[in-house]
This record gives sequence, C-alpha cells and structure tokens, in this order.
Amino acid sequence: MTIKKEKDPGEEIIKLVDKLHEDRKIPRETILTGIASAIQVAAERHFGVESGVFVNIDQSTGHITARHGDVELDPETLGRIAAQSAKQMIIQKIREAESDTVYNEFSGKKGELIVGTVTRVDAGTAIVSLGKSEALLPRSEQIPGESQHVGDRVKAVILEVRKQGHRVKIVLSRCHPDFVRALFEEEIPEIDERIIDIRAVAREAGYRSKVAVTSIDLKVDCVGACVGVRGSRIKNVIEELNGERIDIVRWNDALQVLIPNALQPAQISEVFTYSRLGRAIVLVTDDQLSLAIGRRGQNVRLASKLVGWDIEIMTHDELAEALERAERWFGQLPHASPELANALIDQGFLSYNDITMTDAEGLAEFSGLTVEQSDEVVMYAEEYAEVMERSVEDERRQAEEAADQARVEAEQQGESEASAEEGSAGEAESDEGTTSETSETEIDANSEPAAVSEVNEASPDAPAAESGKSDE
Repeated sequence: MTIKKEKDPGEEIIKLVDKLHEDRKIPRETILTGIASAIQVAAERHFGVESGVFVNIDQSTGHITARHGDVELDPETLGRIAAQSAKQMIIQKIREAESDTVYNEFSGKKGELIVGTVTRVDAGTAIVSLGKSEALLPRSEQIPGESQHVGDRVKAVILEVRKQGHRVKIVLSRCHPDFVRALFEEEIPEIDERIIDIRAVAREAGYRSKVAVTSIDLKVDCVGACVGVRGSRIKNVIEELNGERIDIVRWNDALQVLIPNALQPAQISEVFTYSRLGRAIVLVTDDQLSLAIGRRGQNVRLASKLVGWDIEIMTHDELAEALERAERWFGQLPHASPELANALIDQGFLSYNDITMTDAEGLAEFSGLTVEQSDEVVMYAEEYAEVMERSVEDERRQAEEAADQARVEAEQQGESEASAEEGSAGEAESDEGTTSETSETEIDANSEPAAVSEVNEASPDAPAAESGKSDE
C-alpha cells in the first residue's frame, strides 16, 4: 500500500512565487507580502475579529505562521483558510503588483519610439501589442488620412501612461512632435551620438513639420547631415510620415537670425522683437507676404511654435497703418500723452488688447505713470478693447470694399474702352463695304469693265496691274 505524501503548503507557495517572479517580473517580496496580507484578512474573517492577526511567511521555505495576540493559530485551519478564502485576494494582489510593474516600465518611456503589432481595430482605435502589454493608438493620434489594419507593424511614441483601477492604460501617438524627433534620432546617427542636437520641433501632423537643429561639432553641417546624400536620410522619415513636408531649420540663439530661418523659404526684410509681450513683428515685401504666412497661416504658425514667440507678419504699409492707428487710439487713454503713446509703441503695444496682457505694476515700470494711473489705463483698455477691435475690422472691411469697387470700375472702364475700339473697327469695316459696293455698281454700269472681267475670269493669272487699270 502506497501512502500518498501530502504536499507541503510552504513548497507550493515558494513555487508559485518563483513562477510569478519569472513570468511576470514581479518582485518576490511583493508577492509574499500580498499573500500574507490576503491570509491575514481571511483569518480575521474566519475567527470573527476585526484586527490583531499577524501573519508571517518564511521567504526561503514558504512556511506560514499566524498569531492572534498571544495565541498561535492552528496550522491546519490556517492552511484551509489560505487555500479557500485567500485565493481571490492573492490574485488581486498579484494583479496590482503586475499593474505596478507595467506602469513603472512604461511611465519612464514617455516620448520614446516603440514598435508594436496591431491586434485589432475598434471604431478607428488600434489596439497594439507591445509584447506582454497592450496599448491604444486612438484615431485622434493617427496621422490624418492613414488607417491601421490587423497584423500591421506600427511605429509610435508613448504619449501617456496612467492607471485605471488594476489596469494600466498606455496611449500611443503618431501625431505628437516627439514622433518626428524620435524618427530623426532613429535615422540620423549624429543625433543619437549627440553630435547634432534637435533644439525644437513644431508640427501639424499630416501636413508640415519644422525641425530646428544645431551641431555640437562645427565641422559637421547639421542641416546637410539630416538631409543626407540626395535626401536619403530625410526620405525615410518622410515616408514614415506618409509624405508630410519637413523643413529643417538651422538653430540660432539670436532671434534676429532664428526667426528668418524659421520662416523660410520666405525672404524677410526686418525683425523687431518685444520681450515684454513675447512678440516679434516681421516685415516683408508685398511679394513675400503670402509665402511668409503660408497656406492658411501654416508657415508663420509653425515658426511661432518653433521659436516660442508670437510672430506677426506685416508689410511696411501695414506696419505704418498699425502705428498710426495705435497713436490715435492711445491718445484716448486716461493720462494720455505723446510720451505714453511712444513708450507703449516702443514696447510693442499696438492695441488695447496688448495693454490688457500686462498689469498695472508692469505698465508702471516703463510708462512713467504711477501704479494707480497704470491701473486706470489697463481698466480702460479692458473696457474698450472690443470696441477698438471692431473699429479695426471696420476699417479693414472698408478698405477691402474700396479696393473691390476700384477693381470693378477698372474692369468696367476696360470693357468700355474695348467696346469703343470694336465699334470703331466695325465702322471702318462698314465704310470699306460701302466703297466696295459702289465700285461694283459702277463696274456693272460700264460694259467695258465687264469685258475685262470676263478676260480676268478666263485668264486668272493675268497681271495685277491690269486688274487695277480696269478698276480705274
């Protein structure tokens, strides 16, 4: 007769701990602590006590001991409790520990490039497998125009990692500027080696990006290295971005140089910077205005994001109009004076809205007014800012209407002149027709020209001189 040896609960616990540690990468101490806590709660329920049960698990043998006050709990009862009542609690603790492990692993990787496989697509959101974890690639974080399919390998950056109960939600992005940065680091060795540094990235996903780079080694051309021979390096990045346009900008710490670089390919005439407002006014010629602004304002918008300043594009005439308007409106402020208007304009203030962006203390620093007077100015600007903006819009609309009217009048005048020329030409043709008819009548009335006509018809190659003589 063979006696079946009863399994040692301690050995089973150690095997469970080792397996979870290897498979899930959960620390052994975390697992043992969770099991002990689960047994403690189950034992307190079993014995009908609210607290006071102390549980210890030997980390080498897995042997469990428990005490309630000075009384040691029966091992057999304790084993049954551990097996029956604590199972769900143990699973919960393990899930929590697993969740912590995933969170700690990915929360430190925000902005890093990862490669995963699409396992399913739900209402446009792609569920991406990252090995033992899953991540979400929402439709809003996909490049406009692209679609994901099951089995596709997809590149993205980790945008967000957050806990939701016992689960960890990992959100990926292909729209974030960090995705462009990560692709540059992957394709261009000099960036990974820190020879070239990416100073800033501005992006409107699916349309255009601007990347500002600088070289640590003066012998290395940062722009040329990013482009590669015949565009070989940048080509791979563009293909991953589905043809998105990329402007590589040479970084410069001087805004007078950086802003024109950021606005390329437009040619800039002059740059005025106003640090108090974080604004730069950029002057361009009329033929460069649309190029500097870009389609739907995209070029200047991306340049502003890249340099971190509010860039306003103006022609020389537009700046002159803005200055004249500012002087006129600043003359209506409380405590107005030419000195106050000049001080405001020198600091880049061109409207009441600009004044509302400062406070009384800031205005008093450069205006020569007291804090109390400055407060009156700011309050007045806040009250009438909307009125001023409407006035500016009205002036602009009237100017556009006047320009349209002038254009229509010019077109009408051109049509009138063309009609007059056509009329003159018609009268000339009519005169020629009358002369021709008269000549034919005269010829019909004379028998001799008729005979000549017959000769001409019989001899079509007769000299022109003879025909002319007959006409006479």
